[in-house]
Amino acid sequence: MQNFVYHNPTAIVFGKGTIATLAERVPKDVPVLLLYGGGSIRRHGVYDQVKAALAGHSRVVEFGGVEVNPLHETCMKALEKVREHGVGFILAVGGGSVLDASKYIAAAACLEGIEPWAILTSGGAVVQRALPIGTVLTLPATGSESNGNSVISRRETQEKLAFASPLVFPVFSILDPETTFSLPAKQVRNGLVDTFAHVMEQYLTYPAAAPVQDRFSEGLVQTLIEVGPRTLSDLRDYDARAGFMWAATLALNTLIGCGVPQDWSTHMIGHELTAFYGLDHAESLAVVMPGVWRHQIERKRAKLAQFGQRVWGVDSAEAAIEATEAFWQSLGMPTRLRDYGVDADEAARRIETRFRQRGTVLGEHGNLDPAAVAAILRLRA
Repeated sequence: MQNFVYHNPTAIVFGKGTIATLAERVPKDVPVLLLYGGGSIRRHGVYDQVKAALAGHSRVVEFGGVEVNPLHETCMKALEKVREHGVGFILAVGGGSVLDASKYIAAAACLEGIEPWAILTSGGAVVQRALPIGTVLTLPATGSESNGNSVISRRETQEKLAFASPLVFPVFSILDPETTFSLPAKQVRNGLVDTFAHVMEQYLTYPAAAPVQDRFSEGLVQTLIEVGPRTLSDLRDYDARAGFMWAATLALNTLIGCGVPQDWSTHMIGHELTAFYGLDHAESLAVVMPGVWRHQIERKRAKLAQFGQRVWGVDSAEAAIEATEAFWQSLGMPTRLRDYGVDADEAARRIETRFRQRGTVLGEHGNLDPAAVAAILRLRA
């Protein structure tokens, strides 16, 4: 296990009725930006709970309309409001997309004389300051409520890029499983697969003498295997949803990745499928990840075999891949490009070209060049 420093400044407030605690957690001495998505929080009562909790805050500026894959262009409109009203705190209410947008806006608000998109580009601006953020999570999936990661898309250039900074960790996050009861089954399915993939990107590399991280990771996916079907069969099962929600937070709050090698190639390839073809984030992960594992099976064999034995009760790396893909399919998640009408050869050519232009090399061994990425995508026809 490698040396590491663990620091997570987010206070988690978990359980029923916890939105009311906003009254004591959101600062009253600065204007607050209330950021949310397409309006579902209004239909399902979350908006009313938030507004009731903020009744004592006289300077709340609202901005809605953040997309499922948050757009740079929309974030810049929100940034205009931040600057116009002198906002000093951002409260993001929604799923990972809204939370990711809040981080980008929080960092962009503190830039001077620099184009905000530079935060996301290689060799671009480094985040040195950011507005403080609080969150109310309504869709468990990304772990954005307890990390410093953000993924933003740009319509103009068909790009989807990420940045990370400890300065955009939320100062608090409220997780009330009941706020997620109204989610459609597809979004629950997506969240389960997204969470599963987050664990695997940090776990499924090669043995690194990290038994605690390994067992923690295996326990998280075993929890998803247990509660996933339950929460899909009964969308109002509080205990199942609470288990899922907490697993999603722990999957990407930086803890299980401490001191171990990580492989985020599936995410990087998946972002391009979303940018070019509009696949949901989780849909892209379910397509790509089995291809990465099969392409890299010799390098990942030891960890795949461990995963198969401990989690699925199977005796080979190949069987572990098959069991994982079958589980995702049992949740109703397609796992092939053809399921979305995407031509694998075309996708391979487009993404290989983009990665060559960027000089992108992926994988825990740094051995997935653009040609390897193209080969992985062709495996997923």
